[in-house]
Order: sequence, then structure tokens, then C-alpha cells
Amino acid sequence: MKGVTVKVLVSEKETIKVALIGNPNVGKTLLFNDLTGGRAHVGNWPGKTVEKKEGKYTFRGVKVELVDLPGTYSLTAHSVDELIAREFIVNEKPDVVIDIVDASNLERNLYLTMQLLELGANVVIALNKFDLAEGLGYQIDVKALASSLGVRVVPTVATTKKGVEELKQAVIEAARKKPSKYEVSYGRALDSVISKVEEVIVKDPTLSRFPSRWLAVKALEKDEEVLKLIRASPHANEIEKVVAEASEKLGDDPEVVLAEKRYEIIGSILSKALEREEKPVTFSDLIDRVLLNKYLGIPIFAVILWAMFTFTFEVSAPLSDLIDLAISWLGEVVNEALTHADTISNMFFIATGAEINDFLANLVAGWLPSLPEWSSNFASSLIADWMYTNLFQSELSSLITDGVISGVGAVLVFIPPIFFLFFALSILEDSGYLARAAFVVDRILYKAGLHGKSFIPLLLGFGCNIPGVMATRSIDSEEDRILTILVNPLMSCNARLPVYVLVAGAVLGAYATFGVFSMYVLGMVLAASMALLFRRTIPYFKKKPSHFIMELPTYALPTARNTLTHMWERGYVFVRKAGTIIVAGVVAVWYLSTHPWGLPIYWSHVATIGYTLEPIFRPLGFNWMSIVALVFGFVAKEMVVGTFGVLLGCEEEMLGTLLASYVFTPVTGLAFMAFTLIYIPCLATIGIIYRETASWKWTAFTVVYGIILAYLVALLIVSVGHLLGVESVYILNSLLRQIAAT
Repeated sequence: MKGVTVKVLVSEKETIKVALIGNPNVGKTLLFNDLTGGRAHVGNWPGKTVEKKEGKYTFRGVKVELVDLPGTYSLTAHSVDELIAREFIVNEKPDVVIDIVDASNLERNLYLTMQLLELGANVVIALNKFDLAEGLGYQIDVKALASSLGVRVVPTVATTKKGVEELKQAVIEAARKKPSKYEVSYGRALDSVISKVEEVIVKDPTLSRFPSRWLAVKALEKDEEVLKLIRASPHANEIEKVVAEASEKLGDDPEVVLAEKRYEIIGSILSKALEREEKPVTFSDLIDRVLLNKYLGIPIFAVILWAMFTFTFEVSAPLSDLIDLAISWLGEVVNEALTHADTISNMFFIATGAEINDFLANLVAGWLPSLPEWSSNFASSLIADWMYTNLFQSELSSLITDGVISGVGAVLVFIPPIFFLFFALSILEDSGYLARAAFVVDRILYKAGLHGKSFIPLLLGFGCNIPGVMATRSIDSEEDRILTILVNPLMSCNARLPVYVLVAGAVLGAYATFGVFSMYVLGMVLAASMALLFRRTIPYFKKKPSHFIMELPTYALPTARNTLTHMWERGYVFVRKAGTIIVAGVVAVWYLSTHPWGLPIYWSHVATIGYTLEPIFRPLGFNWMSIVALVFGFVAKEMVVGTFGVLLGCEEEMLGTLLASYVFTPVTGLAFMAFTLIYIPCLATIGIIYRETASWKWTAFTVVYGIILAYLVALLIVSVGHLLGVESVYILNSLLRQIAAT
């Protein structure tokens, strides 16, 4: 019935709905971009914080809506990702499901395919990484595979777009026809048990929207979501009784028995469709023997991280300098233009002052006719004075030059290092090394009380803590997931990078790169330490983390297109934030730092905030400016740099010099960097932590422990610096340089 409907839709050039599904690391994102041309709408699944990506394309007059489902190994609904994928296929009933299968790992990938067919989905298989499979000596009989499964199979290479047009054609052809009814046979004995359960399930019409055989299989597997449906059925007792009898008859765990039978079926299919050439140890195997070595793995990981940060700062420095020059030039041009505009507007106001005053007096009299004439004249004079002061004097000029250009400009200078950091991370990810890094650090994470799956969410925290927190959904244990969320804000996101680069460049001189790198190391050490502390002291986390099992993807050569796409998608978030949140933030800082208007900054509203909090931060050596920067950093960490730009009234070119002269010494600068790393997460991250934990208790706990830990670490840095006499040496050198200069 569904196939006939789709055929009519296609013939009328209506839109068909297609779902994209596959295991992690099969090239799903790249194939999605190939199909849609990279045009995607990103949101969240209803009621979930899981990212939902949708795209559209038109092929031969047919409009296609493509929905990218979360990467999953099965449809058993052990995790949120698996549940979302299954619910979409069951409830939304897409016209076609594109199942992306890694051609170099058919046995594991076809397990998901079997479950999709059991669910009654209209499947088209995209046999991706076909070139890699051939390089490994695999000979795949595509026709035999398609015949055995009863679906269309299209070989693809997402990195080169090979097979994409053929895949689009196969999708249209599949949408025009009913899905082939593929019934997985588990053998006579097991099929008999499944049939008995199915006979009872079909008695309940409320369950008719699901394939009855699929429900029977899932009930035997003790799928929690399916069991909830059964418990709500009027035939619940009868169904549960039959399921219990069937499970007892099977003897072993039904889920294990069914999984083994699926793999037997897959093995039988591949015996006809796949031939493997015996190959010697590959170069990839030799690399893994070094990178995954028990003793060499961690040092190599540290060296790679160091190389990544060195590359980021060294390569991006010339581009940052160019942006800085452009912003300085823009500031001068705009300032000169505004000076001329002030002169012209002053002349205009003086020449037309009487007319404006009369107009305002008549306007006030019209609004408030009961006022005496002298009151109307007085009110109009006040309005005229305000207009002259605020519209025709230097306040508007100050807003544009000292507020927007200085504040936002100080942040934009750091676009190159952020883009290059994402470029380097994309290379590590696409090459397959990041998965191996997770394997390498698993021993450390386990000893720290974290699950091995925590590595990817923590690593994503280097880019932004928000996707890092959201990625914890892949962790099955609720305790492990919450613990990972609590320590994720300690991972240094890209928003903190401009602060490190600015302060380290200002006060650490030749050791600036090391200072920045040390913040990332400090974040990782603190995350592991706090996880261990929470695991041992908070009863909720007393249970040991479960062991980590993962698949290592095959090494691959990153493509320029894919790497640049990932870099742009992630870096654009920073650029967009600079054009929205940061602009609004620096305008707020400018207003608070310039008002009451006409008074020195030391009498401004923002200085009052700083002076009020200064006694608390005096042991850390932070002056009122740095305190105010931290306060506004709560909104967005990029605001720290923007705040300094506004308060000191300069672009990035002079910002470092002024910070070293009036705000920080090497020790207090390092302490400030550490405080910025650790203290309260940004406002958006706090919101995501609440949504993911559904608990104000854990959200407040994250905020409070972060502030306390930041203060203690910064105090420790300052105390050790004073103990070693670093501060005294710095002050002496500064005095000698000033004497030499005079």
C-alpha cells in the first residue's frame, strides 16, 4: 500500500521522505553532503537534545527530503541515538531508508541492515568505501548481495562522489515500488517460538501499526520500549506469559541467541557475495603497533597534541596580523569620518537650533496640552540638550569606535587560530587517529573513573563544550554520562583560546605557546582528577565505570574538501557568535564603562562592579578590569577579550602591551588564564547541562565547584610564583627596561 502511494507522489513530482542511517565511521556525514550539496538545516529531535540534520535535493524532477539519523550499530534502543533512529522509521514511515554500509566491514554493518529489514523498511544499501574494500583485497559480488537481501545495492565512494548519482536513481526506483518483504528465518525451532508470540500480539489492534513479527522478536529480546507497549496492551498478561515460556524454552539469553542467528545468516549471505584475498600484514597494522603501543601510545598522543597547537599558532599568526591591521585601519577611517560627521551635525544643530526647539515645544504641548507654556519650553529644552549631547556629540562615535570596533575587532583577530585548530582536528578525525587516541587514553580514563566513551565528548569539548555535553548520550550508563557532563566544562573550548593567546602573548613572551598548551593539559588533568574525586566521594558515582569496547576505523587519507568543510562548519559558529552575542555584549560593556557620560572610566558603572568584587580577588592579583572581564565572560568566553578591548579602548595591536603594563604580570596572567579555563561555564553551556541532566542540582553543582576550583588553582599558581620569586624578577626586569629606555 505504501509503495503505491509513493509511486503516485513521485509521478506528481511531490516530495518523498528519505532517511539516512548507518554505523558510526561509515562516511554518513560526507555522503549526506554529497547528496544535498552541503545544504542542511540543523536542529534538535523533538523532546531530545540530539542533533537533527535535514537536507533537500531534487533529482529528475522529484523533490527529496533527506533526514540524517544518528549513527547507530543496532535498533535495539539501548541508547537515545538508537531509539531516535528506530522511532523515526516506525512512526514517520520514510518512503526509503538509505542504509550506508562500510564495504570493508560488511559482517558488522549488515547486522543493522537485517534489523531494518525486520522492521519492514524500504531499504537501499549504499555500499560505501568501496575503493577501500577493493584495496584490502575484498571482491564483492554486488548483484549476489542485492539478490540475497532483496534490496537495491549501490557501490559508493563518498570522498570522490562516486556512485552518488546512481544512489539517487536507486532511491527514486525504490520509492516507486513496494518494499520487498524480507523475512529473516532463524531456523525451524526459533521461528516456531517467534510465531507463538506473534499469534498473541496480533490480537491487540493497538499494536497493528508495528510489524507483528518484529514486535515478537523484540519482546523476546526484552527490548524495554517494546515491553512498555506490551504492558499497556489489554492482552499484556497473555503476551508476557507466552514470552516467558518462549524464553524458557530457548534456554540461553534470547537476545544473544537471536544475535548469533543473525550473524549466521549474514555469514551465509557473505559466503556467496564476498571473497577475501589472504593478505600479509598491512602498513596500517604496522602503524597501529606503534601508535597503540602500551608504552609509546601516550607520549605519541602528547606530541601530536603539541604539534597541533604549534601548527595552529604558527600558521595563523600572519593572518591574525593582517586582520589586526585591517581593523586598525577601519578604526582610523571610521573615526575620521565620524569626526567630520560631528562637525557637520554641530553646524546643522546650531543653524537650526531655534526651529528644532520650537518644533519640540509644539510637540510637547500637543502631547500634554494641560501643561503651562513655561513647562513645555523647559521640557523641549531638556530634549534638545539630550539630542545634542547624545546624537550630535561624541557618544555615537565612541559607541562605534571604542565599543563595536575595539570590542568585536579584538575578538575577530582570533578567527585564524580557531579555524586552523578545527582544520587540524578534522585531519586527525578523518585519518582515523582520534578513534585510536580514545583507545590509548582509555586506561587513564578508567583509572580516573571515566568510561572510555567519555573520550569523544571530552575531545569535542576542545571545540565547544555544548556538543561535548550533548555527545555524552552515547554513554549507556546514566552515572557515567552525568559524571562526564560534570567534568566536560574543564575541557578548554575554542572560545577560551583568544583569552589564552592574548594574555600569554602579552606576558609570557617566548613561552606563550607553551603557556597556551599548558592550559589544555591542565584542563585534561583537572577533568581526570575531578572525575576520580567525584567517583570516590559522591555516592551516586560509587559504581565502577563499565569497560570500553570500540571499533577502530581503517586509516584513510583526509580529503581537502571534507577537511575544509568540517573546518568551516565548526569555525562558522564562532564567526556567527562574533556577529551576534559578542556585538551585543561589547555594546553593554561600552555603555556601562562610559556612563555616567563624561566621567573617567574609574567612575563608571562597570568600574563599580569591579571595585565591589576586588577584595575577593585581591589574593589572586586581579584588578577591577580583569574581574569585569570575567563577569562578562559568563555570557560567552569570547567576551573576555572584547571587554578588555572596550575597557582599554584599543585594538588588538596595542591590547597586549596595555595588559602587560596595567593589568597582568606573568604570574597573574597565568593565573587568569587558569581561572578562565575552570570557572563557571558560559550561559549556553549551563543551559545544555540542565537539559541533558534534567536536574538543577547537577547544574548548580557544576557552577559552584567550577568557581571554587578556579579560585583555588589560581591562588596556587600565584602563591607558587611568589614563592619562587618570579614576580620580583619580572618587576626588576621591567624597571631595568624602563631605565634603559630613558
